[in-house]
Amino acid sequence: MNRIIKIVPVLMLFVLMASCSSVKVASDYDKNADFSQFKTFAFYKTGIDNAEISDLDKRRILRAIEAELMAKGFTKSENPDMLVSIFTKSREKVNVYNNNYGYGPYGYGWGWSPYYWNSGFNSVSTSTEGTLYVDLIDANKKELVWQGMGVGFISQQMEKKEERIKEFVAKIMEKYPPGMAK
Repeated sequence: MNRIIKIVPVLMLFVLMASCSSVKVASDYDKNADFSQFKTFAFYKTGIDNAEISDLDKRRILRAIEAELMAKGFTKSENPDMLVSIFTKSREKVNVYNNNYGYGPYGYGWGWSPYYWNSGFNSVSTSTEGTLYVDLIDANKKELVWQGMGVGFISQQMEKKEERIKEFVAKIMEKYPPGMAK
């Protein structure tokens, strides 16, 4: 039983770390839109300029979206059927880990004991949770026809950032076109 009590915190940490690496996605669309008519796309500069992220991250996102759309058979055009825009939100999350596991001579487990030799440890970390919206707009009607959203944790390490952005976009674009999603 004591061994199980010692293993549980480690397992909880692994579950927490694994859950942080995933992207949660959702999408919504106009049920009256004929998605088969959309064959070409262009980026909607006005909407993209309003996204509150760095220009470098905007370019990373747009390259990832372009790659996903081209893989689905779309072509980039000066006279597109569909306009692509993005919107982002982020928030800092503060994580406090309080491990008061005692290692006293009497084998006390979780909780307080006056006989502690080691009082455990506390740690605080922060992480950034980001939300990316990808809007697809009917270029002729100037109406939103599809919106995909991804929520997940953003890497601050530059070498991992591009990979993470590609993962976000790929997960979101799996939902397009409606009815064809995995």
